Amino acid sequence: MKQINRYIQPFVQEDLKSKMVFIGGPRQVGKTTLALTFLSNGNYTHSAYLNWDNVKNRSALLKGELPEDQSMVIFDEIHKYAQWRNLVKGFYDTFKSDIQFIVTGSARLDYYRKGGDSLQGRYHYYRLHPLSLMELNANPTKSDLDSLLMFGGFPEPFFKGKETFWRRWQREKLQKVIYDDIRDLENVREISLMELLARELPNRVGAPLSIRNLRILLQIAPDTCERWVSIFDQMYYSFRISPYGAPKIRAVKKEQKLYLWDWSVIDEIGYKFENLVACQLLKYCHLREDTEGYNMELRFIRDTDKREIDFVVLQDKKPLFAVECKTGEKELSPAIPYFRDRTDIPDFYQVHLGEKDVLNNGIRIIPFVKFCKALGMP
Repeated sequence: MKQINRYIQPFVQEDLKSKMVFIGGPRQVGKTTLALTFLSNGNYTHSAYLNWDNVKNRSALLKGELPEDQSMVIFDEIHKYAQWRNLVKGFYDTFKSDIQFIVTGSARLDYYRKGGDSLQGRYHYYRLHPLSLMELNANPTKSDLDSLLMFGGFPEPFFKGKETFWRRWQREKLQKVIYDDIRDLENVREISLMELLARELPNRVGAPLSIRNLRILLQIAPDTCERWVSIFDQMYYSFRISPYGAPKIRAVKKEQKLYLWDWSVIDEIGYKFENLVACQLLKYCHLREDTEGYNMELRFIRDTDKREIDFVVLQDKKPLFAVECKTGEKELSPAIPYFRDRTDIPDFYQVHLGEKDVLNNGIRIIPFVKFCKALGMP
């Protein structure tokens, strides 16, 4: 599989000089592969790579033993151990002047790290996202975008570039998320119904999410349905965004929109493209949070008359820009000038899959490829 420099790599390298680094994110997004790049000739057989699932590594860690003559150690999946925080804390406090530590794991790492504060102040946390245009190519092309839409941003199926491999990979990944990650994390009796929910969520992308409709489909209680969707959010399978309620618009208050971390499973091209844009903007927000400490939010605009802008990005509760998605090179969406006159959002963009790059009444209609480059998206 082709190797590329991941977008958080320089930030991780700098932070390792002073603290541990935790790397979380979706299953098979490349967390361990990224960590191994910090080892000389790093691979899974390197003595500094310690996987909790390896019986020999596990035994040594429980004895308080680390590999000799190593300036860096990688703990992978160590959060599966109930007392992992105290174990990692002890290693760090003892060896921090001599050894740099990276902790990686599945989506559960983010879930488990919030369970206590024994590691507070000792690490920086990064969320690793799927591949995006600017990671693939400093000057991305329409071909790069087509490949991302088709195969998604997870490295293995993307670089393989074969539809048959992608389909098999999708089936295996969903099984692992449902029957390994979720079953281990949560007490869910009807695990097969969660699989049905996972297969239904791609049909709900981009529209206001109705928990009521989902629970009727699955014949489960509303609270159960909400809890299950929240579990998928925690597992980095899906994410939800809330509305932006500017004072001068009759904004909806409670509706949420749902998107997936893997847009490639969505059939309809319009929603697939919208989901890809959502992931790109969320990646931008998370990087700003993880590296600069801003409070970033990704939201959408929708009023009671159903006028809508797909996304608005906020920094410390102040809007930075808004983005509307169109698959074709269409005329300017009438919702953009309407909301521009009634909100304090400074910049609006309409992104699309075509080639037209124009200014329309001060609003830029721009190909998504150029948009990513112009705004310095990761």
